[in-house]
Amino acid sequence: MIVLASKSASRRAMLEAAGVAFRCEPADLDERRIEEEATGAAPGEIAHMLAEAKAKAIDAREPVLGSDSLVSVAGRRFDKPANREDAARHLRFFSGRTMELHSAAAIARAGTIIWSLVDVARLHVRELSEEFIADYLDTEWPAVAGCVGVFRIEARGVHLFERIEGDHFTVLGMPLLPVLGALRDLGEIPA
Repeated sequence: MIVLASKSASRRAMLEAAGVAFRCEPADLDERRIEEEATGAAPGEIAHMLAEAKAKAIDAREPVLGSDSLVSVAGRRFDKPANREDAARHLRFFSGRTMELHSAAAIARAGTIIWSLVDVARLHVRELSEEFIADYLDTEWPAVAGCVGVFRIEARGVHLFERIEGDHFTVLGMPLLPVLGALRDLGEIPA
C-alpha cells in the first residue's frame, strides 16, 4: 500500500485502474509560495519541486507518491484558471500554439525522496474560434476549473488539439508507467 499525496481524481483513477493499493492523503502545501521561491526555474523544475514537496509533506510508514503538473505555452507558465473568464483568456492564448505539459512524480519514504521523474508532453492546440471557446466552456465549466491547461483529455478537451506528442498518462497528469516501474523496483507491487 502507498499513500497518494494528492486529491486529483485523475491520479486516483490511474492508480485504481492499474490495481495499485493506495490511500489518499492530500498534502497541505502553499504551492504558490513554492512557485514564487522558484522564480526563474523552468516549468519542469517547478513541477518536480512541487511533486517532491508533496511526497515529503506526508508523515506515513508507507511510501508516499507526490505528483504535480504545470503547463507552459510560448514561454509563459499557466496555473489553473481563477474563474471562467480566466479560462477563456487561457484558451484564447493557447489557440494555434503548442502547450507543454510537464508532469512530475516523486516517491518519499520517511520524508526522504527515494525516486523522482519529470516527463513532458507537447499538445498542439488548433485554432480556436470564439464560438468554440464559449460552447466548450458552457459544456466543460466548472469541471475544468481545477485543470491546468483548461482541459480534460478524457472528455471534450480532446477537441482542443490537432496533435499530441508524448505519453498519454503524462497528459492525464502523472507519468504512470515510470511510477509503476519505481513501485516494482521498490517491492511495493509485484514485479
